Amino acid sequence: MADDRDRTKDIWGARTPYDPGTPWPSRTDTHLAPGLAEDDVERWVPSASLLHSNGDAMDIAVRDGRIVGVRGRAADRVNRGRLGPKDLYGWQANGSPDRLTRPLVRRDGRLVECDWDTAMDEVVGRSRELLEQRGPGALGFYTTGQLFLEEYYTLAVLARAGIGTNHLDGNTRLCTATAAEALKQTFGCDGQPGSYEDIDHADVIALFGHNMAETQTVLWARVLDRLAGTRPPRLVCVDPRHTPVARHAEVHLAPRPGTNVALLDALLHEIIRRDLVDRDYIEANTVGFDELAAMVEPCTPRWAAGICDVPAATIERAADLLGTAERLTSTVLQGVYQSHQATAAAVQVNNLHLIRGMLGSPGRGLLQMNGQPSAENTRECGADGDLPGFRNWQNDTHVADLAKVWNVRPQDIPHHAPPTHAMQIFRYAEQGSIRLLWITGTNPAVSLPELSRIRSVLSQERLFVVVQDLFLTETAQLADVVLPAATWGEKTGVLTNADRTVHLSEKAVEPPGEARADLDIFLDYAARMDFRDKDGGPLITWHDPETAFAAWRRCSAGRPCDYTGLDHDRLREEGGIQWPCTEETPGGTQRLYTDGISFADADTCESYGKDLVTGASVEPVEYRSLNPHGKAVLKAAEYLPPHEDVSPDYPLQLITGRTVHHFHTRTKTGRAPELNAAAPEVWAEMSPTEAARQGLSDGDLVQVGTPRGAVRARLRATAMRDGVVFLPFHYGYWDTPEGHRPPDGSAGRAANEATVTDWDPVSKQPLFKTCAARVTLVARRTAPTVRERTGADVGSRT
Repeated sequence: MADDRDRTKDIWGARTPYDPGTPWPSRTDTHLAPGLAEDDVERWVPSASLLHSNGDAMDIAVRDGRIVGVRGRAADRVNRGRLGPKDLYGWQANGSPDRLTRPLVRRDGRLVECDWDTAMDEVVGRSRELLEQRGPGALGFYTTGQLFLEEYYTLAVLARAGIGTNHLDGNTRLCTATAAEALKQTFGCDGQPGSYEDIDHADVIALFGHNMAETQTVLWARVLDRLAGTRPPRLVCVDPRHTPVARHAEVHLAPRPGTNVALLDALLHEIIRRDLVDRDYIEANTVGFDELAAMVEPCTPRWAAGICDVPAATIERAADLLGTAERLTSTVLQGVYQSHQATAAAVQVNNLHLIRGMLGSPGRGLLQMNGQPSAENTRECGADGDLPGFRNWQNDTHVADLAKVWNVRPQDIPHHAPPTHAMQIFRYAEQGSIRLLWITGTNPAVSLPELSRIRSVLSQERLFVVVQDLFLTETAQLADVVLPAATWGEKTGVLTNADRTVHLSEKAVEPPGEARADLDIFLDYAARMDFRDKDGGPLITWHDPETAFAAWRRCSAGRPCDYTGLDHDRLREEGGIQWPCTEETPGGTQRLYTDGISFADADTCESYGKDLVTGASVEPVEYRSLNPHGKAVLKAAEYLPPHEDVSPDYPLQLITGRTVHHFHTRTKTGRAPELNAAAPEVWAEMSPTEAARQGLSDGDLVQVGTPRGAVRARLRATAMRDGVVFLPFHYGYWDTPEGHRPPDGSAGRAANEATVTDWDPVSKQPLFKTCAARVTLVARRTAPTVRERTGADVGSRT
């Protein structure tokens, strides 16, 4: 039966309390188009979430060839039938009347419709011309975290072995590059150690920069159900805002943005000082403990309090909870990943679990979270800059093995230098060495920092821009060729979530007009380019999602992310299964590192590590010397001040983030009526004390400015630390008269007009949460706020 509650307000749904160590009860959430009941649905088609990273399993409701709703799948391990607001309402974007239905090419400065042959001839012609004149380094690819595994893998093969370019990355660089890098720094390899089931067993749950309540609403519902049961877990929250997570926390640490490393060093200091460590585990499974202990020895809570502006007693209380927990589960997300010293901070959370021996058993879980539905696939398949199958670009044996899989020569796979990260790809485009940039399923004209610069880069006449997307986004409006793509529900493929759960999402309806699946577009390009292997045969031998998945299985064989025990039929029949899944582990693998550290050996590891300050790669010989037995590496980090700090002209710190009702740049959620109505316009948040200090009041129209640009928004005075202003980053210009940019000379709507071009030296993730700003009054409030009119705090914070 369809749920008629407004889930934009009742975000987490009804409670189903449960006790530690018992299964999470099921609760099936459903939403159908008005006037329809479940009996009116003609077909239910299996799928999983596309608008967040949790991987909620669902069935798509189909009637008369259209998507008419969704229903959670009660038997699935991830969500047990629950769905969040974006799941329940976001599907409506598929039927939006402004979907792209035909290719577009630029003629006389305007984008005009054409057929597929014309569009692909333009792309292939420019590709061949640049390859001949400038070589493979003239072509770059910037993809997303929302495609399917089969599509990423095909893109990686055609870019790496077909074109031969090192310039391939995903917008996962903006959200979870630090998750992958932190895991590689510590464990030698990507791959989530923990499992969502750890929440069922934990007695302490620590959330570091992770407002789970609004970024993974169903996972938070799981926590709420534990809190409602007997023997609930105690929560530790690290976040400068008083989020829903903070409101449920026994200890809330609200550090000054950019000081995470100082806070974490003080927590480690206390745990080591009190000898709340598992010395047998440390000895058996790690290297580097003495160096870590020496680094944090002077980092007392009093020292950290002076840097983080958090009371020393609160740090001590948090350390006591973390240090005495019998079953500690930690999660980490953008409050760490998008802040100063991102990788260094995330690695310290890894260190915390290792020195306490909190890995590999129920409730002892470490979750370096993702921000997008298939970010894990981007990383596994090599579409994020790494080599497919978590292979090591510095290891010639790994490169040779990949060359054998692809039947090419090792020298045909670029590995002379680290893969080019997204921020560098755009810099090369700005400087002119990249002359063709193919952007797939992402909107950098809203999502990258310092947007005036990004618009300038994309508008260069010498840069040929290809955009493959569903809508005429702000980025697509600047393109030379626009390719209309199919999306979730209109194509078949695999999505892998943040805890390694693999789901099959099946085609439910036809895409609109002439839109094509991303896989079909890549296969068409590869065929037209006539990419060949070393024997003269076709480089890409697959032709549909199922054969593409079979090719990926061969590539993953024997690697940490081994999929050889999976195929489409099995996923269709059984639902979500966690990798690695092999003949030896046919049911999948709930947790990694249950019997020591598996992938850190020098011959196996994906990375030899990097310097946490400079980002310089560790050489193989150095790694073998440091870690001869393939143990986890405890890497210490010294706190360093942020590059951009407050000043008399810019006395506040700007941080950006997400709202529960929107995803990325609103290209889908902004077209779902319920979601858009819940959060229709950008806003700014400050504490009431800070607002008063600045002479401002709730509801005032304000301008948030930095040395790079400015945003105008209504002010919300709300609970958060003083000295900070928050902006949600989703809002752009596609639904304004200007289309892709703010009016000339005016402040914008997009938070990234104001953010800084700076990135973590290790993960290369942009720092969206370390920026100096000022807030000035534009106009006093003259009418009730949206919150007052509706009686609800719409557009909740994350």
